[in-house]
Order: sequence, then structure tokens, then C-alpha cells
Amino acid sequence: MICLRPQIFQDLPHVKAGFFGRQGGVSQGVFASLNCGPGSGDDRDAVAMNRQKIADYLGISDVNGLYQIHSNICVVQNEKPEKLFEADASVTTEKNFPLGILTADCGPILFYADGSEGSVVAAAHAGWGGAVKGILESTTQKMLECGARLESIRVAIGPCIGWESYEVSRGFEIPFLQEDEGAHIFFREKGDKLKFHLAGYIAFRLRRLGITQIEDVAVDTYADPEKWFSYRRATHEKQAQYGRQISVIALT
Repeated sequence: MICLRPQIFQDLPHVKAGFFGRQGGVSQGVFASLNCGPGSGDDRDAVAMNRQKIADYLGISDVNGLYQIHSNICVVQNEKPEKLFEADASVTTEKNFPLGILTADCGPILFYADGSEGSVVAAAHAGWGGAVKGILESTTQKMLECGARLESIRVAIGPCIGWESYEVSRGFEIPFLQEDEGAHIFFREKGDKLKFHLAGYIAFRLRRLGITQIEDVAVDTYADPEKWFSYRRATHEKQAQYGRQISVIALT
């Protein structure tokens, strides 16, 4: 099982966090093997077993997820809802309430902060759409509303599609430059196409908020099919379905 544990949280014994890859599960075929996406088309029992393996590995209860919609919506979760929130980030101040995010090229972002009445953690799903719409700002604001101190916020950017792998059409950059002309540095020309640096752009948005403690694990999901699921790679290989990896953070 692959679990990248963010260095930025290592001195926090009351935090469990990890970015999990695709190895060590029970799923078969294109979903092999640690697919954690209930909506992926995989056998639901296999997905449930994979998610339990994650929980057992971290020594936590079942991971609390979201119905992700590529939005800028962040919710507070301090108890298990009757049905999943339609959102792309969640925040909690509760101990033993793990938060999880599913990705397959988008950026999984884990947050920690000291708060006025205890610690605050968050998990966000930041693809290009959510990032440009403001999911990072929404998550930070919700953390502040829960008592987080801005200067204490630490963020880990997990495995996502890398700069060399993320080719986009010209015109893709327009909403980014309209929002902030400084975003031009995250686009590189390649013939009649552009290459986009998603992780760099995410860090740029975080720094703009005044967050200075940022770690990027710098892993390209597209480039390593043995270790990571990738939506774009599956599309290029004409696969109709693809698996999702999970990223988790919890207070203990």
C-alpha cells in the first residue's frame, strides 16, 4: 500500500494524514487495486473493503467523504450526515472524524490549523475548475469561521497531474488570467497547445491568502500508472472507467 504522509504534519501527533495510491486493494481490472470511488463503476463491496483497508491502516474509523462536483463549496462536518454533501471540501473540529477526498488527477489538498478552541482540519478537492472558482478560499474561510488562526494554517498538496503531463488547448488560460494576470506563469507554450501547472497554481492561490506553510509532494499521477489512478490517462487509453485514490486527514 502506498501512503505518502505529508512531512508538514509530522510534528503533530494528534493528526493522522495520508495520500493513498492505487496499490494494496482488492479491486480488479481497470480499478486494480485500491480503488476508493463508490461512483466509479467498480464493485461496491470491493470499494467498501478498500476504504476499510485505508481506515485500518491509519487506525481510524470509516472515512467521511463528499459528493464532489468541481465547485467552490466547502461544508463543516462534525457528524455523519444522512446523505453526502454536494461539495468539494469539508472542515471539522471533531476528533476521530476523518475527512476524505477522492481524486484521479485533480489536486487533493489537506489542511491543518491551530484554533481558538482546539485544532481544525480540512480536506479539499481542487481540479482546475474548483481552483479557479475559489475552493481554496472557501475552505480557508470555513476554517477561520471554525476558529482557525490564519498564521498557523499548514497545507499539503497531494499527487495530481504534473506540468509536463497536463496539455490544454489555447483559450483554457482565459478564466485564470481574468481572475489574476499573475497566473500566466503557470502556463507554458507547446506548439499550438499549452501546458498547465495545477499544483503551482494551487500554491499560488494559497499564498495569496497569506498561507505560507505549504508542502507539495510533487507526484504526477498521469506519469506512473502502477502507483496512481489518472482520469486523463484512462481517457487517452480509451478506457470507459477509471479508479479514484483517496486522501485522508483526521484529528485524534
